[in-house]
Amino acid sequence: MLNIALFGYGQMGQMLEKLAPQCDCRVVRIYDPATQDYHTELDDTFFADVEVCLDFSLPDAVLQNTELITAAGKNLVIGTTGWYDNLSHIEQLVWQKNLGMVYGGNFSLGMNLFFLITGYCAKVISRAESYDVFGYELHHNKKADSPSGTAKELAEIILSHFPARKTAQFDRLERRIREDEFHFASIRGGFIPGTHKVGFDSPFDTIELKHTARSREGFAVGALKAAHWIKDKQGVYEFQDIFSELLNKG
Repeated sequence: MLNIALFGYGQMGQMLEKLAPQCDCRVVRIYDPATQDYHTELDDTFFADVEVCLDFSLPDAVLQNTELITAAGKNLVIGTTGWYDNLSHIEQLVWQKNLGMVYGGNFSLGMNLFFLITGYCAKVISRAESYDVFGYELHHNKKADSPSGTAKELAEIILSHFPARKTAQFDRLERRIREDEFHFASIRGGFIPGTHKVGFDSPFDTIELKHTARSREGFAVGALKAAHWIKDKQGVYEFQDIFSELLNKG
C-alpha cells in the first residue's frame, strides 16, 4: 500500500481519495488551504509517513507546493495544468534534491491512447495534400484554464506529424487563418468532464477522431498508477513518457 498526500481537494482530489484503495494507495494527508476540514498549513509532521505527493490544485499554487514537497524530499505527481511557464524552475527543484516527478496535461489511459492514434493519423493524412486539420475541446464551466492542457498536447502532436502546419491558434482571430496554421477551439459550459475532437477535412470528405470522458475516474486511476511508478525513481517525466510501460503492466 502506497502512502500518498493530496494537494488540492476539489473534484479531482475527491476522486483520487475515492479510488485510492482499489489502486493500492492510502491517502494519509490532504492539503487544501481553501478547505477548513483538511490541513491548511504544512507542519513538521505533515510529510512524516508520506511516500508520494499528488498535486491537483490550481496553476498558481503548483510552484509553491512543489517547493514545499521537494524541500521535504518527496517524489510527486502533478496533474494540474496551466503552470508550464514554471516548468524549468520546478525541474531544477526536483533535480537538486535527486527526486522524481511525473507531470502531464491528462493522465487518462484512454486519452493517452488517443494521443497515439492522433499522431499516427496526422502523419498518414498529412501525406494527402488535400486535407486541412482542426480541433476543438469542451469542458465544464468550472475548469480553471482554457485551452485545456490536453488540447495543447494534441496540438503539439499534430504539429509534429503534420509538416504543412507550423502553428496552432487557440484564440479568436480577426483575420483568415493562414495556410501554415490550424485552429483549436475551446468551449466552456455545463458539467462536461471533457471532450476532444480532431478533424481532417478535404473537399471530398471529413475524417474525425473523438475522445469523450465519461467521468474523472480515468484521470484518477492514471495518476495513481503514476504515483506507484515514480515512488523510487529519480528524474522528471511526462506521463506520455511512461504510458507505454504502464499500459504493458495492465
